[in-house]
Amino acid sequence: MKILAIDSSGLTASAAVATEEAVLAEYTTNYKKTHSQTLLPMIDEIIRMTETDLATIDAIAVSAGPGSFTGLRIGAATAKGLGQALKKPLIAVPTTEMLAWNLCGAGGVICPLMDARRSQVYTGLYRWDREGVAMDCLTAQRAVSVEEMLAEVNRRGEPVTYLGDGVDVYRETLEKMTTVPFFLVPVHLGKQRAASLAACAFGYAARGELQTAAEFVPVYLRKSQAEREREEKERKLQGDAE
Repeated sequence: MKILAIDSSGLTASAAVATEEAVLAEYTTNYKKTHSQTLLPMIDEIIRMTETDLATIDAIAVSAGPGSFTGLRIGAATAKGLGQALKKPLIAVPTTEMLAWNLCGAGGVICPLMDARRSQVYTGLYRWDREGVAMDCLTAQRAVSVEEMLAEVNRRGEPVTYLGDGVDVYRETLEKMTTVPFFLVPVHLGKQRAASLAACAFGYAARGELQTAAEFVPVYLRKSQAEREREEKERKLQGDAE
C-alpha cells in the first residue's frame, strides 16, 4: 500500500509518500510562509523526486485535527481536492495521535501538547504496549487548560514525555507543576511530521477506517474566534431587542 500523507495542522507543514516498508520522501517546513504557499509545492516536489504517479497512490492520509483552524482547512481542502480528482479514499488521523507516533515504542505516558491559545492546549494521553507495536489511547484528545492536563498526568503517577508546540509555550509551567518523572523531546521529534502521519494511517487502513473525500470533515474541538464573536454579537442583539 502507498500513502500520500498531508499535514498542516500547526506551525509546520509536512508531506510524505510512504509504503509500509519505507518512507520514500518527506518534506517538512517550519518557516514564515503560509501553508497555502507551501503545501502544494511540497507535494509536487516529493511526487517529482520519487517519480510517483499519483494514480498509483492507494489513499491520502490527512491530519484531521485539532490544530490551527486555517491550517486544518488548507489541509482538508488539499486532501479533499486530491481525493476527489484521483478517486482515492482519505484516512483521517487525529493530530495528537499522529504526534504520539513520533515516539513509536517509547515507554511511559506520551502527552502531545498543542497550543490552543486562550490558556488552553489540545492534548490527549497515549501509551505504547510492551512490544512497542500498538498504541493505546488513555484519554481522548480534547481542549483543556494546562492545569487540568497536568492534574491528570500527575494523578496517573507514571513517567511522561511531552511533545508538541505547546511545550514551547508552557515549558516553565510543565517544569514547575509536573510531579512525576518527565522528559521533553528534542526539536527533531517535537512537531508534526507527515512520515508519522503515514505510519499511523497504515493501521487505520488495515482496520478499514477510510472515508470518501466528500465525507471528511476536520475536527476542531472548539469554535473558531469568528464563530464566538458572531454568537456574542447575536446574544447582544437579542438582549437589546428584549
